[in-house]
Amino acid sequence: MSTRIAFLKGHGTENDFVIVPDPENAVDLPPAAVAALCDRRAGIGGDGLLHVVRSAAHPEARAMAGGAEWFMDYRNGDGSVAEMCGNGVRVFARYLRHAGHVTAGDLAVATRGGVKTVHLAKDGDVTVRMGRAVLPEDGVTVTVGGRSWPARNVNMGNPHAVTFVDDLAHAGTLHEPPPFAPAAVYPDGVNVEFVVDRGPRHVAMRVHERGSGETRSCGTGACAVAVAAARRDDADPAVTGTPVTYTVDLPGGRLLITERPDGEIEMTGPAEIVAEGELDPEWFARATAARNAAVPAPAVRTA
Repeated sequence: MSTRIAFLKGHGTENDFVIVPDPENAVDLPPAAVAALCDRRAGIGGDGLLHVVRSAAHPEARAMAGGAEWFMDYRNGDGSVAEMCGNGVRVFARYLRHAGHVTAGDLAVATRGGVKTVHLAKDGDVTVRMGRAVLPEDGVTVTVGGRSWPARNVNMGNPHAVTFVDDLAHAGTLHEPPPFAPAAVYPDGVNVEFVVDRGPRHVAMRVHERGSGETRSCGTGACAVAVAAARRDDADPAVTGTPVTYTVDLPGGRLLITERPDGEIEMTGPAEIVAEGELDPEWFARATAARNAAVPAPAVRTA
């Protein structure tokens, strides 16, 4: 490979991403290449990768091109594909403004979880309409260090198991996926959120993101937590007829999550671009080849 590849680094409440602008979908990014770029010691480092492509140029997004010019081709840090990343959408939108593709105001972003409406405020905050949560009735139990808790199954375009605990330290190190049962509920793995109360409509959380380990923040996870908390608190907007907003504290910052009576969920928080440059093509080729030889490609995760 001789062509240099541009990249940027960004984060949303410290959920960080490598950004690869590629409007015409010309850059080959197999799982091994993504894993090499996201490696925190030998690569740029990130919880995931945002591949920025025009919807019309990507086979998975062409059907959405009429409603959204840009497609967020999101990858987990291990190279696997995921439908959605809430913090990623905010950073993706911030990049589009940084690059001059859009201005402050409303825009649409295509994702594997559908088209998301985003509002870029002039003060820097980004609000994403995340769609509606699906709450399967499957009973789930999460276990860490001999303790077990019931968990609420919430799907935000990707699966979450939300459990309320007395102390966030009970989540352990979160280096490995917390065991859950029954295994059949999440055949492709799950994002697990551990939650404590901080005050009225105010919670704090830690999260293990499948394919990434513990991350400093998870946007879809914060939405899932707010949905689960509203049901626990008898504040389901579909029942009360009143929107409910939760403040969600994460290790990397704070998000505001609002659920409306029609089920629509909005997430508001910051997004930053912190660096940009070019990949060394020789390093990229070597790192990709080494990863490809050493580690089997991860399974594609579509939910």
